Amino acid sequence: MFILIWNLFLPLILLYVRGIDVNKIIAKKQLSADVYEMTVEAPLIARARKAGQFLILQADTDWGERIPLTIADADEKAGTVTMVFQTVGASTHKLAVLNEGDHVENILGPLGNPTHIEKFGNVVCVGGGIGVAPLFPIVQAMKTAGNRVTVIIGARNKDLVIFEDRMRNYADELIIVTDDGSYGRKALVTEPLKESCALSPKPDMSVAIGPPIMMKFCVAAVKEFNVPIMVSLNTIMIDGTGMCGGCRVNIGGETKFVCVDGPEFDGYKVDFENMMSRMAAYRERESSDHHACHLGLGLEPHMAGGTSAPRAAGT
Repeated sequence: MFILIWNLFLPLILLYVRGIDVNKIIAKKQLSADVYEMTVEAPLIARARKAGQFLILQADTDWGERIPLTIADADEKAGTVTMVFQTVGASTHKLAVLNEGDHVENILGPLGNPTHIEKFGNVVCVGGGIGVAPLFPIVQAMKTAGNRVTVIIGARNKDLVIFEDRMRNYADELIIVTDDGSYGRKALVTEPLKESCALSPKPDMSVAIGPPIMMKFCVAAVKEFNVPIMVSLNTIMIDGTGMCGGCRVNIGGETKFVCVDGPEFDGYKVDFENMMSRMAAYRERESSDHHACHLGLGLEPHMAGGTSAPRAAGT
């Protein structure tokens, strides 16, 4: 109960202590055509966050949507947190038009349970697309705990590969694959994942973060080798306290809430079909709002069924 009350009143405390500089955007970088990295002043969150935790924010308070974004990095001394997001809908477009010196209206966090970190031995960490960003703090923590860490990064093409240099600083082995073969190997992430599992000794733990369909196939890939796997889920969220029920998922036949029971779960227990079905429930409304947002911001018209990627972990 104390943690819940603390998280609810944290933004107000920061407003009182630091005035208008709360949630000030310190740096903004465009990583690809529709992927952005944003560093925001949030000293208490930076001090408290742990690998695997996330934020819920609003780009505007005029009935704006609350969206979850995993903390991709943090600097406790500077008092900043970094998030990476893809402009896949109205809310992320509104966030993307903000610039250095602007303020994000509301940021709540850190939320969710931290990643379980220990010295497992050999760990394989798999990131797909934008999911590479939330994977980074986990790679950091796993390496710091004394593990040998293999990192697999997957993207549609070379231009969409992110966090490569950061990962090289911690990974004992870094494997990059692209769908079109424009960088690294031409393969899906499941191919080198299976190869890693076939080695002797096999991995003691694996972690996968990315689009739900990617995580589903990563679970299938490691299952034949009996390698444990953790996945990080990023479902539709509203309040981030477990009260709204929007983020409920079926885990091992039990109902769990991603915001308070997760975001990480045993991949073998996740009902991915049920989760993906629930995430698609508002697709028509999301597309309509996305199109209206493009018109309101003077962007190119958004077409339903276009090239925008589905919401993935960390977006």
